[in-house]
Amino acid sequence: MNKYLYWITFVAVNGGLIFGLNMAGISGANDMIKNEFSLTDSGLGTVAALLTIGCLLGSLFTGNIADRLGRKTVMIITAILYILSALGCALATSSAILIFFRVLSGLAVGSTSVVGPMYISEISPAKKRGTLVSLNQFAITIGILLAYVFDFLLINLGDDSWRYMLVMPALFGFLYLVFLLIDFPESPRWLISKNKVEEAIKILRKIGGDEMVKTDLPEMKQIINSEKNREKISIGKLFKGSTGKVVLIGTLIAAFQQITGINAIIMYAPDIFQAAGSAQNDSLFQSMIVGLVNFLMTFIALRLVDTKGRKTLLLWGAIGMAISLGYLTYEFSKPIQNGFGVLIALLIYISFFAASFAPVMWVIISEIYPNKIKGIAMSFSTAISWLCTFFTIQFAPIIKGISFEYLFAIFEVFTILAFIFVKIWIPETKGKSLEQIEKELGLDNSR
Repeated sequence: MNKYLYWITFVAVNGGLIFGLNMAGISGANDMIKNEFSLTDSGLGTVAALLTIGCLLGSLFTGNIADRLGRKTVMIITAILYILSALGCALATSSAILIFFRVLSGLAVGSTSVVGPMYISEISPAKKRGTLVSLNQFAITIGILLAYVFDFLLINLGDDSWRYMLVMPALFGFLYLVFLLIDFPESPRWLISKNKVEEAIKILRKIGGDEMVKTDLPEMKQIINSEKNREKISIGKLFKGSTGKVVLIGTLIAAFQQITGINAIIMYAPDIFQAAGSAQNDSLFQSMIVGLVNFLMTFIALRLVDTKGRKTLLLWGAIGMAISLGYLTYEFSKPIQNGFGVLIALLIYISFFAASFAPVMWVIISEIYPNKIKGIAMSFSTAISWLCTFFTIQFAPIIKGISFEYLFAIFEVFTILAFIFVKIWIPETKGKSLEQIEKELGLDNSR
């Protein structure tokens, strides 16, 4: 395989890595930020959660901007936003300034969640597309792991340790920007849509030689022409008839991915371990283990999703998550917690989530939405996912301020509901063509 293809894929997934750094990097800084700005539990939740409002806005508008300006241009903008937002967070002198730059960081994260997979899918040969696109999710878990490692290494640098933790995305953002500017091509598919065919041919030839030009270029032209002639779908039409049923299924699975607690647990893992009796340094080390397990299990999920099936992974994932959340609810109902048991339960929760809901949700919604609504429907579902993330992270500190027992119990209830929902409503799509999936969902007549 052409080394150049791997190079540009590596550059593209750097956005996902910084995505993970931003989502988890604040976890080791929560107590220091709370003390620095005299925040309540609600105020701390706002600082942590408003990043996701930026994510929501970024994910909603990036598709249109990328179609107008190009994928590479949007990536360059996100790299600049990563640098500016991280510097702003690190230098913040008030909670209001910190919140502003957290929202700015969220815009970059939300944009990355759309443009990264979009770009990789458009430059990849068909036989490698699934693997290469999946590397973006893999990079996010690496970013989460690195965030925990940096928090652990920086915690003893004094009262300003939190500033060093929050500045790390700026360093990686700078490298990302340099990579984008050195030798990184625009998407050939986008170039063709703008009638820059000769430029697209040069890039295709560099990626996969004359064979890729011969096999992929005609198909690209055909698909782009059909998209130009396709009737535009409005938001209102998404919720009618059989299409509305499928959009409801896709949106609910996107919501369940978040309201079962994953981002709250990722962001507040050190607080959970401290509540169970661990010292601050020990809690950060245990968080690194959580990040490592998340990374490893995502790798395993990439191997299982096409062999064991989507629905099977979701059902077993929900069972494992429910068992671990039930145990955590029990542990935090006691006056003194078993710290080792809490660590094992969290690792089980992370393992089952990373091998099921984390990657499979995106696979499901990309498969069940027909082409004519895929873009707008995926944007809608992604926006709902980020909105649920916001509420989860916003209210988690308030609930945990009362008792972690109630927090885990709420996530437990949502996980049980997720199991029931998947069992009844989610179709098994493994090994089926997109046309077959549409027919089974009753969409073949709604094209």
